[in-house]
Amino acid sequence: MNELFGALGYLIPLALLFLLFASGVRIVTEYQNGVVFRLGRFVGLKRAGFRWLIPFIERMVIIDLRTVARDVPPQDVITKDNVSVKVNAVVYFRVIQADKAVLQVEDYLYATSQIAQTTLRAILGQVELDELLSQRERINHELQQVLDARTDPWGVKVSNVEVKHIDLPVEMQRAIARQAEAERERRAKIIAAEGEHQAAEKLAQAADVLSRNPSTLQLRYLQTLVEITGGGNHTILPIPLDLIRAFGAVAAQPPRPEPSRRDSGEEDEDALPGAGLS
Repeated sequence: MNELFGALGYLIPLALLFLLFASGVRIVTEYQNGVVFRLGRFVGLKRAGFRWLIPFIERMVIIDLRTVARDVPPQDVITKDNVSVKVNAVVYFRVIQADKAVLQVEDYLYATSQIAQTTLRAILGQVELDELLSQRERINHELQQVLDARTDPWGVKVSNVEVKHIDLPVEMQRAIARQAEAERERRAKIIAAEGEHQAAEKLAQAADVLSRNPSTLQLRYLQTLVEITGGGNHTILPIPLDLIRAFGAVAAQPPRPEPSRRDSGEEDEDALPGAGLS
C-alpha cells in the first residue's frame, strides 16, 4: 500500500508537468507568423514549426501571411464631369510584417476594406467618365499605389486593385450608344470616300494606258462584251469603235457662226440695183 502511494506521489507531479508542458505547445504553419506577448509585452515573432510558450505568461497571436482578396461594395461616385456612376472593385493584399498588423491596427482586414472604399471614391471623383471607361489600367495602378502607401504603416502590402464593374445610368448608356454609332458612321463615310478616291486614281491611270494605243481600247471593248454575254442569254449588237469615234468627232466640232441680221441687211442693200448712186 505504501508503495502504491509512493508511485502515485511520483506520477501526479509528472502528469502535472506534462500537462503544463502540453498547454504551451503551439504549431505554426508555413503561411503563418506568430506574434508573441509576454505578460502583455511584445517579445518577438515565431516562425513556422514547433513552438513552445510559457504557460499563463506568454500569449501568441497567429497572423495569416497569404494574399487576401476583399470585395469593395458598390460605391456611388460622381466623376469630374458630374456623372453619377456606381463602381465596385476588388483589392488583393497580404501581411508582410505580422508585428505591425497586430500592434498598429485593431483589425487590419476591416481597416484595409474601409480605406479601400474611401480611396475608390476619392480617386474616381478626380477623373472624367471617358477616362474611367478607357484608361482603367492607369486608374487601377493609381489606386494600388495610394492604398499601398496608406496601409504600409500597418505592415500590409496591397498588390493589386481591379475595378470590376461600372454601372452607368440608362440615359448615359443611350448617349454613349449614339456617340458610338455616329463615330462608326463617320468612319464608314471616310473609308468610302478613300475608296472612291483610290478608284478614281486607278481609273485615271487605266485611261492613260489605254489612250497610248488604240488597239488596247478595242481589246478592252471586246472583253467587256464577253463579260456581259457570259452571265446569261443576252442579245448584243456590237457597234464598231470607229463609228463611235466618228460620231464623237462630229459632236466635238464647233458650230459654224451664223451671219447677223445687220450684216445680212447691209448685203441686201448692196445687192439692190442702183445702190450707191446719188
